[in-house]
Amino acid sequence: MAKYPITLEMSGRRAVVIGAGPVAARKVQSLQEAGARVTVVAQQVQPILEEAFHLPHVELVLSPYQKAYLVGATLVIAATNDQVLNRQVFADCQELEILCNVVDQPDLCDFFVPAVVTRGDLQIAVSTDGHCPAYAGHLRKKLETLFTETHGQFLDALDQARRQTLEAIDDPDQRKAVLGRLAGDESFEYFVQHGAAEWHTHWQGLIADHANHPL
Repeated sequence: MAKYPITLEMSGRRAVVIGAGPVAARKVQSLQEAGARVTVVAQQVQPILEEAFHLPHVELVLSPYQKAYLVGATLVIAATNDQVLNRQVFADCQELEILCNVVDQPDLCDFFVPAVVTRGDLQIAVSTDGHCPAYAGHLRKKLETLFTETHGQFLDALDQARRQTLEAIDDPDQRKAVLGRLAGDESFEYFVQHGAAEWHTHWQGLIADHANHPL
């Protein structure tokens, strides 16, 4: 069955990671970068990885796993080598109605973490529904060559132009047409060739023209 793809706002929300190995460290870093309050539960941490668990808004709890650590979490990631423990974490999350991901066990996942290309606020996610994360990673590398930092800068420019369009043009069909042109390939090429300042001037004129001369 197809999954429902979303981009989840985690800022200020609690996430729990069970385990403190290299995989857990990567999960913690991505959650922390998304603004989550992260609790890491593990009995021990390798000295080489300690720094990864001493980040702002990351709490490291050196303790055997207990179900109580999950309470109040928006999501949980189990990243241990103990399959019995991983299954217990998943079962506890099901009982508490908390979304859970058990690393490398698709049958014990309520969600999958995609491979992501990030360019500023632009995010392009690739998911294989847990069937082959390595393939998702391969596709991400190909996308990284297609989408550059300029695409992220273009998105920032589009955000400002979009707000101006919504304020200036009342007709929804006309707004849709203008926004479609703003986000198109021709617009992007103009941005690349002339820069952000000239691009804004060009599109401000177009927006004003549509606002003053509605179809």
